[in-house]
Amino acid sequence: MYSTASKGFKKAIEFALWYSSSIMEGFVKYVQWSASAFVLLFVVNIIRQLLPRSKSEPPAVFHWIPFIGNAIEYGMAPYSFFTKNREKFGDVFTFKMLGKNITCYFGIDGNEFILNAKHSDLSAEEIYSPLTTPVFGSDVVYDCPNSKLMEQKRFVKFGLTQKALEDHVPRIEREVVDYVASAPQFRGQVGTFDVSQTCSQITIFTAGRALQGDEVRDKLTTEFASLYHDLDMGFSPINFMLPWAPLPHNRKRDAARNRMRDIYVDIINKRRKSGGEEGFDMIWNLMNCTYKDGTPVPDHEIAHMMITLLMAGQHTSSSASTWIICHLASCPDITEELYQEQVQNLAGGGRLEPLQYRDLEKLPLLRNVVKETLRVHSSIHSVLRKVKKPMPVPGTDFIIDTSKTLLCSPLVTALSDEFFPNTHEWNPHRWDSTKAGGEEEDDDVNEVAISKGTRSPYLPFGAGRHRCIGEKFAYLNLSVIVATLVREFKFFTMDGSRTVPETDYTSLFSRPVQPSELRWERR
Repeated sequence: MYSTASKGFKKAIEFALWYSSSIMEGFVKYVQWSASAFVLLFVVNIIRQLLPRSKSEPPAVFHWIPFIGNAIEYGMAPYSFFTKNREKFGDVFTFKMLGKNITCYFGIDGNEFILNAKHSDLSAEEIYSPLTTPVFGSDVVYDCPNSKLMEQKRFVKFGLTQKALEDHVPRIEREVVDYVASAPQFRGQVGTFDVSQTCSQITIFTAGRALQGDEVRDKLTTEFASLYHDLDMGFSPINFMLPWAPLPHNRKRDAARNRMRDIYVDIINKRRKSGGEEGFDMIWNLMNCTYKDGTPVPDHEIAHMMITLLMAGQHTSSSASTWIICHLASCPDITEELYQEQVQNLAGGGRLEPLQYRDLEKLPLLRNVVKETLRVHSSIHSVLRKVKKPMPVPGTDFIIDTSKTLLCSPLVTALSDEFFPNTHEWNPHRWDSTKAGGEEEDDDVNEVAISKGTRSPYLPFGAGRHRCIGEKFAYLNLSVIVATLVREFKFFTMDGSRTVPETDYTSLFSRPVQPSELRWERR
């Protein structure tokens, strides 16, 4: 009996050893096969790039890794990637990014070709809808027919009337003053602060008070604070690839969007029931808008448009205001000029009165500081469009077929010495001889650089059918924020140098590398 048990145990051991050996052998073969397959793909990828190309195909940027392509180099430093390959290939070339063929077309011709294209030729919806619709909500922006989007843009534009802008100025100024009075980083006579965090908070509070209304502004420091954070996570870079993935941050995004929609709808219903006096915020404006077919804008669309205004404008404005303060800290002389400009033009009875809309016309340097910052720093470095039908590139043999996504970058031309001498120098005085509309020119800014058309290299708000409708408010908000802060403080870099932070391109919106600490002194 003992002998039989021993034999059974021995066979079990032998079987276990054989089974383990088989698994290990299979695993080794799998690793060998995978490695061979990768090497094969690697070799095929290189050979395909070395084969002769059709004359209709733009030159291609070489890449080593299949599928990944040039994504890492582009994602880490897009502007350097653009300029390096533009010098090598010219204005038109193609690179590979995560399996997609991205064809760049730079220069003023590229700006016009892409930004002024017909909707039937190039589609923004196919590029951006998967990312924006889960954040903004249904039936607005890129989740509706283009004709409906154009109507929605007109609704928002109608809300930015002269009277509304005049009403916004004191609201924005008061918001900044209240923030400075309550923020712990501004206690005392001197101190330091994280400029990115501070400007982000200020811009969302000011835009909230002016555009969103008092009910929404009051919630920005309570319930909306966490909802905004969860919704903002929907702009994570991974969501360009997996916007609908059941990831934790996406579940929070969807819950936050639904909750914010319900809050807006509740505000709308309460306003209708109260019968109170209408104000100048965007909710009142949209409540009174109707589509061309006579249909009033549904409440859920008003809510989703308000979410869009809250989210879309926040990143660009907070980035711009952050860069402005960083440059003022590196150029204290410009900060003092800004302050003295207000003293000379706005002081009444020896003191600065509260800002009014009409005052902004008396502050040309302030306007030029905003313009120059928007030239040097664009929060969106790439504008993408999906090609819907083959498009010949004028003056070349190239034909951009439907397998391509087109990319232009107004940042490339805005940072070109061809149009802006000493282009990388932040110099607000280069705009001194230009009016608000850009009709005049001087030695440092030529006529084409300040034109309003799609051929202009200065397009901080885009151009064509998808030009940003919030341009007027953005200039207003940034100007009042900066003017108010300059009245209160002098800014300096931490080490007293005239340098600004590097640009962080790893998020969807370009911004200064964080954290960015600056020093301040109270006036």
